Amino acid sequence: MTRAARLAALALAALAPLAQAAEVDGRALSAAGGAWWGLPFAGMLLSIALMPLLLPFVWHKHFGKIAIGWALAFVLPHAVMQGAGATGGALLHMLWGEYLPFIVLLAALFTVSGGIYVRGNLHGSPGLNTGLLALGAVLASFMGTTGASMLLIRPLIRANDNRKHTVHVWVFFIFIVSNIGGSLTPLGDPPLFLGFLQGVSFFWTLKTLLPETLFCVAVLLALFWLIDRHWYAKEGVMPRDPTPDDHRFGIDGGINLLLLGLVVALVLMSGAWKPGIVVHLPGADVELQNLLRDAGLLGVTAASMALTAAKVRADNQFGWGPMQEVAKLFIGIFVTMLPVLAMLRAGHDGAFAGVLRAVTGPDGQPLPWAYFWASGLLSSFLDNAPTYLVFFNLAGGDVQQLMGPLATTLAAVSAGSVFMGANSYIGNAPNFMVKSIVEDRGLKMPSFFGYMAWSCGILVPLFVVVTFIWMC
Repeated sequence: MTRAARLAALALAALAPLAQAAEVDGRALSAAGGAWWGLPFAGMLLSIALMPLLLPFVWHKHFGKIAIGWALAFVLPHAVMQGAGATGGALLHMLWGEYLPFIVLLAALFTVSGGIYVRGNLHGSPGLNTGLLALGAVLASFMGTTGASMLLIRPLIRANDNRKHTVHVWVFFIFIVSNIGGSLTPLGDPPLFLGFLQGVSFFWTLKTLLPETLFCVAVLLALFWLIDRHWYAKEGVMPRDPTPDDHRFGIDGGINLLLLGLVVALVLMSGAWKPGIVVHLPGADVELQNLLRDAGLLGVTAASMALTAAKVRADNQFGWGPMQEVAKLFIGIFVTMLPVLAMLRAGHDGAFAGVLRAVTGPDGQPLPWAYFWASGLLSSFLDNAPTYLVFFNLAGGDVQQLMGPLATTLAAVSAGSVFMGANSYIGNAPNFMVKSIVEDRGLKMPSFFGYMAWSCGILVPLFVVVTFIWMC
């Protein structure tokens, strides 16, 4: 057992005797300090956004400690005010119901995608590049934006390694594959999986967001083809390919394709099968189908590691660093998010009543366009998963209402959180991962603000059109 696993087990053992069937009381927090309880959450997200840019050495070495520090900034005062039992119960409820299912799914998708290696050296013509981006858009909703990005970015680099002008290729890859393509199922992007955990049906996003997603992807693919064709024609005769074909195109680690199908089946099972059996765990009651789903996903992760040849993962440059970073950061995010969500659930009686008024019309109904841009702008610079949950709860948190009479509002939150994660490098985890891989190969990527010049010039006008067609 690793040190991290031992520490997690000790933490569970310490919390278990204190656990009560308790949630954070948003009205009590609003009365005792109000919005100040949201400072740890704001500090956590601002640390993620700014410290890698301002203090990169400190951040990369101590980000786990920083996350725990912000978590304690909420936990300790809350334990003093409402008692250790209530605090322990709320933490365990969040752990079993949200954090662990979220991390287990990401780990399964990350492990399975890291065991699939696309070999062979394609040649980066505008048609082939556009086809790879279109394929990535489809795969993103079924193996996650992280999985699709990690699977296709290396073949795309090899395909274009004899071209001079390729910055636009990586930028559009982030737009399409690392973000917008993942908007159709809970497997695609973390915000949608959190919505699934809240009770949003598996196929709801596919049925609801398909027109918006197809429109955005089609426009971006057409624009990419025009830009890529311009540079391809301007470059003329290509230099000698530095990585000539020495083997046929194919896929190594094909067993992981079957395991990927099993991941989809497990998630579908947990949404469709409702036996009505509840398993009592310390601090939370977990439905049987969700427990079996998570156990199955852990089994898929173990099977992928056992059945995939070491050479395949070596060729993919697979490592656990990105997954460890996500697990550490998200425990801080989920803990510090507890008081914010509680005060949002309190509605007009909570500390964030002003935010609720800003996205609500004079008739008391939510304004979908306001939810789209508010959730999207926060997702551009903070993390889109907690942003989704914040606005999900701000809209009432009643999943039946949100999938029914308020479906346009839920669609706005879903689209804003997923689409606008592409507006900056820090909007979604795969963005930085793609940037790192491209730069590691000695290729040029735009600066932080250079990338935003691309996104503001291309994505923002596109999202304005989406607003007028679907969000008004």
